[in-house]
Amino acid sequence: MLFSVDSKVTKITHIPHERDYRRWHGRLNNDEYAAIQGEIQRMIEGDRVHTSSWMPGNDWTGTPFEPIYTKACEYDEVASGLCFGLFVWVIFQEHELAWSFGRYKKDGMQIRGMTYFRIPNMDGQ
Repeated sequence: MLFSVDSKVTKITHIPHERDYRRWHGRLNNDEYAAIQGEIQRMIEGDRVHTSSWMPGNDWTGTPFEPIYTKACEYDEVASGLCFGLFVWVIFQEHELAWSFGRYKKDGMQIRGMTYFRIPNMDGQ
C-alpha cells in the first residue's frame, strides 16, 4: 500500500506516467517482468527506507534489470531510470505493508529518485 502523507493521508491508486509504464512493461515478457518484480521485492524486504535511484546500481548487465535497458527502453539510459522508478512505485503500491514517499535532499543536493519509507501505524488500512 502506498500513501501520500502531505496535508492529509491519501491512499495512492494511480500509476504516474501510466502510458510510459504500460509501453515499457508491454515490451517485456512475463518472465522478465516477474524477475524484475522479484528482485525489487527482495531488495526492499525487511528494510524501512529505500531510494529508487540508489537501488539498482549503475551496471545492470546480467541482472534482472538488464531487459529494462535493452528491451523496454531500447538502450535509452534516461528512460531506463524512469522505467525502473515506475516499476519500484508499483511494487510499493501493491505491497501488503504501508509505505509513503517523497523527494528529499542529501548534503544540500536534490536526490534524483523517489525515497520510500515504511509507515507501520498504517498497516492494515
